[in-house]
Amino acid sequence: MKIALGVTGCIAAYKAIEVMRGLQKAGVSVQVILTRSAAEFVTPLTFESLSAQTVITDMFQQGLNRDIHHISVAQSIQLLAVVPATADILGKFAHGIADDFLSTLYLSNPAPVLIAPAMNVEMWRHPAVRANVDILKARGHYFVDPEPGKLACGMEGEGRLASVDVIVARILEVLRGGDSLAGLKVLVTAGPTVEDIDPVRFLSNRSSGKMGYTVAQAALRRGAEVFLVSGPTSLPIPSGAQFIPVRSAAQMKDAVLKLYPEMDIVVKAAAVSDYRPVELSAQKIKKGGAAMSLSLAQTDDILHLLGKQKKRQILVGFAAETERLLDSAHKKLKEKNLDLLVANDVSKGVFGSDSSSVIMLSRSGETVNLGNQAKTAIAGRLLDLALEMKNREDRRQKTE
Repeated sequence: MKIALGVTGCIAAYKAIEVMRGLQKAGVSVQVILTRSAAEFVTPLTFESLSAQTVITDMFQQGLNRDIHHISVAQSIQLLAVVPATADILGKFAHGIADDFLSTLYLSNPAPVLIAPAMNVEMWRHPAVRANVDILKARGHYFVDPEPGKLACGMEGEGRLASVDVIVARILEVLRGGDSLAGLKVLVTAGPTVEDIDPVRFLSNRSSGKMGYTVAQAALRRGAEVFLVSGPTSLPIPSGAQFIPVRSAAQMKDAVLKLYPEMDIVVKAAAVSDYRPVELSAQKIKKGGAAMSLSLAQTDDILHLLGKQKKRQILVGFAAETERLLDSAHKKLKEKNLDLLVANDVSKGVFGSDSSSVIMLSRSGETVNLGNQAKTAIAGRLLDLALEMKNREDRRQKTE
């Protein structure tokens, strides 16, 4: 197993040495690429002494031009990891600028990409950087987001490189994923549903769709054929997914039930409206007094319907709660006939964020408390568990 480790120019560059050593202990071969700025913080000799490999520092480095080296490196690796990643390299990757070896390798690389940013808190929060991060996440790249704390500049806030142990564990997790879902069909629902009141107003919820879209991207990277049924969001459609846009709970139900019989794994991450107006007004409702009432009816419980019809599918549900999280989660797991349930406390304003604190409960009684994790990490763990369950179910059916 081999990866390329790109190191860019910031004070955290020295931690890339520890990342490399951690990967080597796990049996991973590491080809280090230093940008010109990174070499101002840590020398190529340090990496070469520890890796026993020539460190690439330049597009036209002597001794490395017997072939088209950025192409040969790209074809030989299972992952490109950039630790630390500066705002500069995020911008280059996002917009296809190839002016050094690392950025040129990025454009030549068919393997997964993992990025661990580190920078000043104001830089990390800048709209341009956030936009670049969104672009790269939409391409399916993995992120190990920076941690809050005291920064080298003396400021406090997000921007500090994530811990070495977290980065190494995430790289190894991505490497293990490979094409583990090849040949499987995965259905993911995402986003909110919208229930129209009149041509102007509607009922909905705060779901951003990020969790579902992240699961879809992770499943695509693992080789699955992915069907994404999504309510309205502002997120880019994951490349390679079969995308089915819907608006209402009824439309989502129809789309999901049509696809369900052919699916292997179903992840119901959408926040489906529990109620809809009894009547849809054809015209905008005018003000007509101090108060008005709206008659509501329950929508169909899609997850319950899927649980009743479940045969060979692995069914994963989500429980977004504001109180009594575990009690509600255990009840939902049993009542909906789920194989796995992801429970999270949404009273702390997690909607739209890139991370969450979740607890995963399985039918077999296993509980996995992930604490506060990036949604990419949550998606990876969810798919690991779902695949284990799928493999067990397949073995069980073969013995019957």
